[in-house]
Amino acid sequence: MFSALRHTLTSLALSICCTLPALASHSPIGEIASQQTRHIATVFPGRMTGSPSEMLAADYLKQQFSQLGYQSDIRRFNTRYLYTTKDGHQNWHNVSASSVIAAREGIDPQQIIIMAHLDTYSPLSDNDVNNNLGGLTLQGVDDNASGLGVMLELAARMQEIPTRYGIRFIATSGEEIGTLGAEDILKRMTAREKKNTLLVINLDNLIVGDKLYFNSGKATPTAVSKLTRDRALKLAHKFGVQATTNPGLNAAYPKGTGCCSDTNVFDEAGIPVLYVEATNWSLGKKDGYQQRAKSKAFPDGTSWHNALIDNQQYLDKWLPHRIEKRSHDVVRVMLPLVKELAKAGK
Repeated sequence: MFSALRHTLTSLALSICCTLPALASHSPIGEIASQQTRHIATVFPGRMTGSPSEMLAADYLKQQFSQLGYQSDIRRFNTRYLYTTKDGHQNWHNVSASSVIAAREGIDPQQIIIMAHLDTYSPLSDNDVNNNLGGLTLQGVDDNASGLGVMLELAARMQEIPTRYGIRFIATSGEEIGTLGAEDILKRMTAREKKNTLLVINLDNLIVGDKLYFNSGKATPTAVSKLTRDRALKLAHKFGVQATTNPGLNAAYPKGTGCCSDTNVFDEAGIPVLYVEATNWSLGKKDGYQQRAKSKAFPDGTSWHNALIDNQQYLDKWLPHRIEKRSHDVVRVMLPLVKELAKAGK
């Protein structure tokens, strides 16, 4: 029964949102990303790792990539996470997660990976549930339908452009319960694949934060940072997009570096990374976790995992047009950057 329901709902989702090839041919920069962000958030809320909603969203993404001509597949893996009850009792929850991989080969074996996590926050305790963190109603517009939307637009606009290096688009599961999807991807890569991965770009939380940031991994060589992070900032300046990099006000996070997402897994493995996110590295503990100044609408200065805040209606009310503006700005910078890095037309 669930298989039939999943097929019906996925078909409905595909019919609701215009096909990517048609949109890419005439849409303004950022429009595909913003439409996909809204669509994924509202049609597939509660995309918790292993949930029916996550499986449906994975099916939807696979179909979108396939329509664009990419080799696309769903990679499932079994994992678990620890849940704590109000009386302190802990137990393991077993889940079957679904990541999506879409690929197009280049002339040479080297590749660029563009990544965004698919899952929304899974409550890890009774306290999380009581505080409206995660759950079935969390749309996850910012975290992380926004990253998926930008990834889909990049895929749509790159579909007919030949590149010397291959491109992998990966929507990971399990990010919210410990970057488990990224770990699964890395674990399955051969030594040759790791060596041939020139860069991993992570798109995460692009809407709510005060500022748009481009940061490198701590282990990313300076020469690569110049070609990626610094080049992104130059492109942003050229196009009138306000963007910056971590100022390094917290000694644990040196200037120009990022942290705390799927990309960490690759950074620790010595693979160059580029973090693309919106937050405010100058606030709070200066670790990137406080996204914006505290206010009536954002009392903690964040929207992280909060079902009452990280939803389309709330963000449109308190940050009008922000979804469209940030979608435009990120795609405006990332599209020419990806073309350069993958050596488009060469």
